[in-house]
Amino acid sequence: MAPITENVRFLSVKFENGGIWDLIRFGVWGDKESGAKFLEYSSTGDHVVEEEEELLRDDDEVADHRWVIFVSILVRKILKVFGKPMERTGFFLEFMLNLFSLNGSSFLGLLYNIWHGKLIIPQRGSETFISSIGHVDGRINLYKTEILTKEIDQPDFGHRPLMDLCMMASKLAYENKTVVRDVVNLHWKMHFVDFYNCWNDYQKERSTQVFILCDKPKDANLILISFRGTEPFDADDWITDFDYSWYEIPKLGKVHMGFLEALGLGNRGNTSTFHEQLFVKNAKYTNSENVDPNSGSDQSSSDSEQSPNKTAYYAVRNKLKSLLKEHENAKFVVTGHSLGGALAILFPTMLVMHEEVKVMQRLLGVYTYGQPRIGNRQLGKFMEAHLEHPVPKYFRVVYCNDLVPRLPYDDKTFLYKHFGICMYYNSLYIEQKVDEEPNRNFFGLRFVLPVYLNAGWEFIRSFTNGYIYGSEYKESWDSVLLRFVGLFVPGISAHSPVDYVNSIRLGRERSIQMSSF
Repeated sequence: MAPITENVRFLSVKFENGGIWDLIRFGVWGDKESGAKFLEYSSTGDHVVEEEEELLRDDDEVADHRWVIFVSILVRKILKVFGKPMERTGFFLEFMLNLFSLNGSSFLGLLYNIWHGKLIIPQRGSETFISSIGHVDGRINLYKTEILTKEIDQPDFGHRPLMDLCMMASKLAYENKTVVRDVVNLHWKMHFVDFYNCWNDYQKERSTQVFILCDKPKDANLILISFRGTEPFDADDWITDFDYSWYEIPKLGKVHMGFLEALGLGNRGNTSTFHEQLFVKNAKYTNSENVDPNSGSDQSSSDSEQSPNKTAYYAVRNKLKSLLKEHENAKFVVTGHSLGGALAILFPTMLVMHEEVKVMQRLLGVYTYGQPRIGNRQLGKFMEAHLEHPVPKYFRVVYCNDLVPRLPYDDKTFLYKHFGICMYYNSLYIEQKVDEEPNRNFFGLRFVLPVYLNAGWEFIRSFTNGYIYGSEYKESWDSVLLRFVGLFVPGISAHSPVDYVNSIRLGRERSIQMSSF
């Protein structure tokens, strides 16, 4: 184990350290020696050691906890095995989706262009190459854009145009830089600032994407930061979502280790790097402060190897400070869907941690969609003190049976808890403000039948929304196919941006107690 600073506490669940037989012995028989292969913890802090021992104990009270971590490791191992096939499948699927869309959006249109020598070959990274998420939900127009040109004094769940802008920006973050720029500048009539493809030192790749826009190029009122979420065919993103590792920050609480790594604030391979980034001002671990944040994401691999690796937290923080100085009346919003939502709330958390008081005074709000949990109750209470007074600034949107907001598992052992105001939408797009979404862990036999019945209803509804609500709500065949997959894995299909956009635009209040359906 790497040397660590005194009183530093962490628990790292390393799924790659043991084999399948070790996992079976740990999960089925509670073998301590086998379980210890997967769990690395701080050598200081008796409470951490006790927590680790509780995970390994073989008694009825903690059996469920052992099974939770067993399932987590198993899922992550499976994802790792299928990582390359998933990547290749996604690459091929996106190519084919773009091939059809650029050649008449049909098989006949494709044949026609081939026959007449007019075949258009998709070019990844171009302004016409759309992600699989963009094909599932192709909408790019905003909801009542004109209202956004006015100064926003106070965010809330009633400000539909701002909620819609944040969700659409969260969805747009899945696209390449050229597509993002064109949508922001040409369709939204706003000002595209930059797109960042940032380094994750644990994954050893540029896997964290984020872009920034302003509502106008001069004297802007609004600055928006949007983090990209979990890519459907990126195994590493899903492995992060299913991770239970944490790093404890004194007085702040326990924070999800994978999300810290995605922001570029450390590497579990050398846990001292977390202390370097979190507690040492102007840390030199990533050299991020010396990287030009305007360099964008289009560097070649050879360039990136010769220059310091840019990480998301420092690149965005530097640019945000510059923009706030340039636009004296502007406030900023942070948003993201899925993994992007976790990074969106973690970003201001780190600003508080680093005592960026002047920056935090300009925060208008944080809007997340389908966001996983990022830490424990202590972290929640700490951030609520900074985000709820004098007015609430953190709003978490959850659609129905979405699996991702139920991750990581919430119980007394793993300690992951949501915080902030939650707007929950059921499958009828009826909204309710709640402390926690129903069925917070997505497990239990009593939930199985309702969840699958609801998935069936959502599949049927995908054929009717266009007739009921208008043409903009007509679902693509890609979305219908995802609904079909949802008949087998309901929590995955409910994570689609389609339902989050629909929830905001069609959502209506209901004051009585609501069910999941």
